[in-house]
Amino acid sequence: MAGEGDARAHVFVPDLAAPRLDSADHHHLTRVLRLRPGDAVTVTDGAGGWRRCRLADDGGETLAPAGAVEHRPRAQPLLTVAFALTKGERPEWVVQKLTEAGVDRIVPFAAARSVVRWDGGRADRNVERLRRVAREAAMQSRRAWLPEVGALASFAQVAALDGAALAERAGAPPSLARPTLLVGPEGGWADEEREAGLARVGLGPFVLRADTAALAAGLLLSALRDGLVAGSGPNGLP
Repeated sequence: MAGEGDARAHVFVPDLAAPRLDSADHHHLTRVLRLRPGDAVTVTDGAGGWRRCRLADDGGETLAPAGAVEHRPRAQPLLTVAFALTKGERPEWVVQKLTEAGVDRIVPFAAARSVVRWDGGRADRNVERLRRVAREAAMQSRRAWLPEVGALASFAQVAALDGAALAERAGAPPSLARPTLLVGPEGGWADEEREAGLARVGLGPFVLRADTAALAAGLLLSALRDGLVAGSGPNGLP
């Protein structure tokens, strides 16, 4: 994040006017990172506001402001990657990496061929875990905007999102005109999902694992939005 200077860490706080660490972040900064009183950190409210602070010398969880509150505009268009549920800890890995890549909204969903099913309270618990992963990854990557991790959705729900397109081999090049990419399960899209009338976007010539495809989708969209690669037309529009 521009302007962070010598800041050794980046944390989320609820109030930029009176920044205060929660107990977990205080433990991480002082016990894991071994920051000392006077060390510089940046804090953010997760909605674009941020400021420089220093660790206070009172041994508590307060921070001493060392700069004015600034605001980082949100990049446009907003980028969304929806990914079909995968086994084990792969959803956590996907959320972590998409957060680092700069994706704004991340939505897990149940596809027709998803082997994994999050039923009942399990879905709520797992989504809360994914939100914690996103928060930690946003701190590590020093984001001023905390990405949204949506509740577990159905294919119909993610297909209805603005600018939604299916990620599939032989699809059109990624474009900011389609800022929402849906990444299917290891077994691929079912016929009814392919026939949902969505555009198809390719992520390269090879067969990718589901989690790799989700990260590729996020990186390609972010690179287009940041101007790091040229799109198929002005500003990545067809």
